[in-house]
Amino acid sequence: MNSFPKHRDPAAEEQASLWAARLDGSVLSATDRLVLDEWLAKHPDHRALLSRYCQFSADLEQQLPLIEGIKELSAGARITPATAQPLPWLRWPMMAGAALTAAAAVALVFWLGQPKQQFENIATPAAQRQTLTLADGTRVELNAQTSLQIEINGQGRRVRLASGEAFFAVHKDPSRPFLVETPTGSVRVTGTKFDVRTETSGLLEVTVLEGSVQTHPGDLTGQHTTPVILGAGDNLLAGPGGIHRQFLTSAELDDALAWRQGQLVFKGVPLREVLARFARYHGRGITATADAAEISVGARFSLDDLDGFFAALEEALPVKVTHNLNGTVGVARRPDR
Repeated sequence: MNSFPKHRDPAAEEQASLWAARLDGSVLSATDRLVLDEWLAKHPDHRALLSRYCQFSADLEQQLPLIEGIKELSAGARITPATAQPLPWLRWPMMAGAALTAAAAVALVFWLGQPKQQFENIATPAAQRQTLTLADGTRVELNAQTSLQIEINGQGRRVRLASGEAFFAVHKDPSRPFLVETPTGSVRVTGTKFDVRTETSGLLEVTVLEGSVQTHPGDLTGQHTTPVILGAGDNLLAGPGGIHRQFLTSAELDDALAWRQGQLVFKGVPLREVLARFARYHGRGITATADAAEISVGARFSLDDLDGFFAALEEALPVKVTHNLNGTVGVARRPDR
C-alpha cells in the first residue's frame, strides 16, 4: 500500500477528493479529462492522492448500510456495537489530520449528491416480457419484441422506445422530466403511470393509468407539433388516420393493460388486428385472407398460449387455421356448409 505524501497540502487533498467523486459518479468529457491530466502533471503527489480517494470512494459504496445507520443515529436512533463496524478510512494514518477529514467530508457530500446514471440498451425476445427498475427508481414493464434505449444522468431522464410496448411507473423528480421518445411521437412526464405502444406502421398509442402526461404525436417527423395533455383514464391513438382520444373506464383500463398479466382483451376488433398483435408477440408470420380479415372479434386470450389461441378462433369464428411448412400461419374463412 502506498503511503501518503510526507508534506500534506489541504488544497490538493480537497481537489483529489473531488476528482475521485467525479470519476465515480460520471463519465468525464474530453475537456474535463484534459484538466485532470494537467492537475496530475503539476505534482508527483497528485496521482497518489487521487488513487487513495478513488479507493475511498469504493470503500464508501460498501459502507452505505452503515452510513444509513449514522443518519438514523443523528435523528435519535441508536446503533448497536455489533452493527457499528469501523469505516476503512478511519484506519488511515493519523498524519492525515484535519485536512484529510475535511476533504473526505467534501467527497462524501459530493458523492451522495450525485444522481445515479444509466446508459443501456434493453431488448426483449419473442414471447417474453421483462420488468426492470431504472437508475432513478422508475419501474418499467416491457412487452415482448420491445427495444428500449435508456439515458439517465444529472441533466435529464430520456428513454427511446424504438419499437414495441412498455408500461412506465415514473419516479417523481420535477427537476428532471422523464421523456419517452418513439419514432411516431414523444411523451413527457415528471412522475406518473402510463403505457406506450409504437409500431413501424406509424402507430402511437398512449394510455394513462395515473397522473397526467404531455404527448407530442408525430413531433419527430414534423406531422404534428401541438402537444396533447392526457389525464388518468385517457387513451390516445395516433397514426396515419389521425389522432383519436377517448376516456376509458376502470374496467376498460384493465383490459387495455391486460398484457402485463399475459393476456389480450378485444371487443369488436377486426381479426387482422388481433392476428397482428399475436404475430408481433410471438415473432411469427400470422395473416388472414381478405374474406376473414374483417371478422369482428370479442374475447380474452392468453398471450403465451398460441395453440390455445388458434383453437379458440376455430371454435368461436367461422375460420380455418393452417400451419404452413415455413412456420407461418394462415387464417381463412370456412366455406358455408
